[in-house]
Amino acid sequence: MGQIVATAKQFLRYRIVAFIGFLALAGAVETRAQVDDICGEFGYMATLDAPRLTAPYVYGRVRVVGSPPAGKVPKVAVTYSNRSQSPERITLGRSGNYCFRLTNRSDGMLVVDVDGVEVARRQVASFGPPQVREDFEVSVGDGSNAERTGVISSKYLYPRNERTAPFYKQAAEAEAAKDLAAATKALEAVVREDAKDFVGWGLLAGVLLERKMLSEADAAVRRSLELKVEYAPAWLTAGRIRSAQKQYAAAIEIFKHAATLEPKNARVHQLLGEAYLLAKQGTLGAEALNKAIELDPLGMAELHLQLAHLYQLAKAPALAAAEYKKFLAKIPDHPDKAKFEKFIKDNP
Repeated sequence: MGQIVATAKQFLRYRIVAFIGFLALAGAVETRAQVDDICGEFGYMATLDAPRLTAPYVYGRVRVVGSPPAGKVPKVAVTYSNRSQSPERITLGRSGNYCFRLTNRSDGMLVVDVDGVEVARRQVASFGPPQVREDFEVSVGDGSNAERTGVISSKYLYPRNERTAPFYKQAAEAEAAKDLAAATKALEAVVREDAKDFVGWGLLAGVLLERKMLSEADAAVRRSLELKVEYAPAWLTAGRIRSAQKQYAAAIEIFKHAATLEPKNARVHQLLGEAYLLAKQGTLGAEALNKAIELDPLGMAELHLQLAHLYQLAKAPALAAAEYKKFLAKIPDHPDKAKFEKFIKDNP
C-alpha cells in the first residue's frame, strides 16, 4: 500500500513539473511541495499561479508547544502587512498553517499573536526568493520550553482583558498602516483601562521610541519593568532607548542582562552586538553578531553583511569575503550579488 501511495505522489509531482516547465534545482522541487501543501489549505496552488515559483507568497507553520493553563486552547493568529497592501489576518486552525498571497514585493511584516497579545514579529524582505517560508514556535504554559531556539514563551503573556482587546486591535491595525500616532493613542487607551498591563506599557514604549519620543518611551518602559521586572521585550526596548540616546555603555549592560533572561533569543544578541559596534568594541560586537547568526542562521543572514563591513574597516578583506560567501549561500538572489561576487573574487 505504501509503495502505491509513494508511486501516486511521484506521478503527481512529475505531472506538475511537466506543467510548469523544467526546474534544474532539486531544492526547487522541495520548495514547490512545501508551498503547495501549506497554501493549498487556503485555496492557493502556487505552482500553477506562475512558472518557476515566481508568484510571491509568504507561508509557514506556527507550532504550539507546552500545556495551556486549565486545558484552554489558545487562539493563535498571524497578520501580514506591508506598505502597499492592506493588512491580512489569519486565525490558525488545527494544522497551524498560514499563507498570504502578496500583491507586490514591498518589505513586509509578520506578526503572531496569542489570545490577542503579540508574541512575535518578523520582517519579510523584498529581496530574495519570491516565496518565503517563515515558521514559528509558541510555547504556552509555564515557560519551561522557552530556552529552545526560536521558541516564544507565553510566560510574558498578560491575562486577556475584554476591555482592552479592542484597543490592542486598533493599535495593531494602526501600526501595520504605519500610523504611529494612532497606535500610540490606542496603546495609551490600553494602559489607561488596565494600568497593570506590562505588555501594553512595553508596546507603548516601543511605539514612542519609533516616534523618537525618548523621554516618554523611557517612562513607559520603566513602568513595564516595574510591573514585571523579568519582561525581556521591555529590556530590549530599554536598551534601544539608551542606544538612541547614544548611551552605549548603558545599552550594552541592558542587552547583556536581557541575554541572561533570553539566552537563545537571536534578536537579543543582535542588539548587543550592534551596541558593542556603536561603542567601537569591534571584537565583542563580532562575537555577539555571530552568536545571533548561530541561533537564527536565515533570519539573521543580513548580519553577515555587517560583519563583512566590519572586517573591511579592520583591513581584513579575506574575512570580509568569507562573510559575503556565507550571505550569498543564504540569500542567493540579493540585488548586490554581482558586487559581492566581485569582492570575493578579488579577495580569495
